[in-house]
Order: sequence, then structure tokens, then C-alpha cells
Amino acid sequence: MGILIPAWVDGELTPVDKLEAHEKGLRHKAVSVFVVRGTQILLQRRAMGKYHTPGLWANTCCTHPDWEESASHCAVRRLSEEMGITGLYPEYRHRLEYHADVGNGLIENEVVDVFLAHVRGPLDIEPNPDEVMDIRWVDYHDLLAEVKRHPDRFTPWLKIYLHNHADTIFGPDLIISANS
Repeated sequence: MGILIPAWVDGELTPVDKLEAHEKGLRHKAVSVFVVRGTQILLQRRAMGKYHTPGLWANTCCTHPDWEESASHCAVRRLSEEMGITGLYPEYRHRLEYHADVGNGLIENEVVDVFLAHVRGPLDIEPNPDEVMDIRWVDYHDLLAEVKRHPDRFTPWLKIYLHNHADTIFGPDLIISANS
């Protein structure tokens, strides 16, 4: 059995194998983190070895909490594991739900706790090549335009976050940081 994640089975939160949860489209917990510097968002391009959506651009990091792991601990852990970023403690912004086909017969049916971390100045980033093939900082408004022009370059969840939840995730933060 692989990694166990919290998923709902017959209405009860249960530890379920991660791949099984996606094959069956079970509703499950997830965590997403956005690192922001001014009006720029740090994106990652998923490694080609990922079991779904390889080579697509996504938010700074995203994952599933381990069974009985808190969302905030998971956010800090995955920043380190995926991006090599330490010393950031993202703030909780929003809980959202989405359902998306991610290819290869896999379904994301997620209850996501979204976190946001602001950085000022340089940030040490050492992406894990098993997780991330590329990174880039992109201006929020440029990202919205790029997603609209080239939606096939981005993960389904990033498009959903930006289209349906951007105000709740980012709020006035980007406007405030653009003026500071």
C-alpha cells in the first residue's frame, strides 16, 4: 500500500491509499500554498514523473496531508519537500472544494485548505527534481492573461483557483503589495 491520505468513504473520514482515492474519485483532503512577492506569484512546473498532470504549471506547491496531519503542518512540510523553501509559515486563507479530471483515469475531488505566504526580497528555493521541473515568478495579472490564452499549460486546480476563488485566496493583498 502506498501513501495514506484522508478521504471520505461512506461519509466517514478514512485513511485511503492516495492512488485509490484518485482512481475512485473519492472526496479527500488537500493543501495548496501560494508564495507571493509583491504582485508576483511563485509557480512550479510539475516534474514529468508525476503520476498526473506532468509538465503543467501549478501554484507554488500542493499535496495531500498525511493521515492525522494538520493542514498548516502539511503546508510547511511541502514547501520544504517540493521547493526547498524553509522558514516560511503561510497563513490560512480559504477552504474550497473542486472536482476535476486530471487525466489517465484519475479524478481530483478535493477539499482544499489554501495558504498564502508573503516574502520580501530574495528567497532561497531549491526545487526537488522528482517533484518540480521548473519554477518562475509571474505577475498576478500576467498569469491571469496567460491562463486565458494558454489554458492547456496549467493544472486544472490552478485554473479553478484563479477563476473561482482568487478574491478569497488573494483578497486585497496583491493590490496592497503593489502600492507598498
